[in-house]
Amino acid sequence: MFTRRQLMASLAALAMPAIARPAHAASGDWASWDAQVTPPGFDLGTSNPWGLHPRLLPRRVQANPGLKPGDIHVDAVARYLYHIQGDGTAMRYGVAIGRDGLYSPGIYRVGRKAKWPSWTPTAAMISREPEKYAAWAGGQPPGPDNALGSRALYLFQGSRDTYLRIHGTPAPRSIGTRASSGCVRMVMPHINHLYEEVDTGVTAYLYPTNGGRLTS
Repeated sequence: MFTRRQLMASLAALAMPAIARPAHAASGDWASWDAQVTPPGFDLGTSNPWGLHPRLLPRRVQANPGLKPGDIHVDAVARYLYHIQGDGTAMRYGVAIGRDGLYSPGIYRVGRKAKWPSWTPTAAMISREPEKYAAWAGGQPPGPDNALGSRALYLFQGSRDTYLRIHGTPAPRSIGTRASSGCVRMVMPHINHLYEEVDTGVTAYLYPTNGGRLTS
């Protein structure tokens, strides 16, 4: 006999489209999708069709002394991501972080970058919420509705992919909240801007939600 979870997973799988986009889109699709998710006349610091609190819009701010240019720092209390610049400033962006129990503070390395990536939920995510994720057990194709959105920075520890990402989201109104399954979310035009400025190999510091310090 089916349990309720098994039934919901089966229904979700049946709801998948019979014909899906390929798992890896041609780069020719990228510009079209970028235009689709970017507001007309977009200005990084002022455009806000998503209704975000103004403090969550990108700003250049003074960085704390001694931080390494190029690195990323995520303030889980204020819901800010800082990208440290070489002149002592930082670009600050509003973000969403993982829901209670799913956010993983730590020190990571940006091991990979991808434009318009495909996405596959982890086994833990499918087990935890099959009604939401089972339909994509084989992977969700790239595109404006993809859970990773338009760009993704893949977080590693050593050579191990942690499955944590800094990525765009098709749910921009979640910015400023605890909403994800562990990753750091950004508005798609904002991650598009950050993506071009970040090099692979830089360090990403995800600070605790209690405002405490990180340990190596």
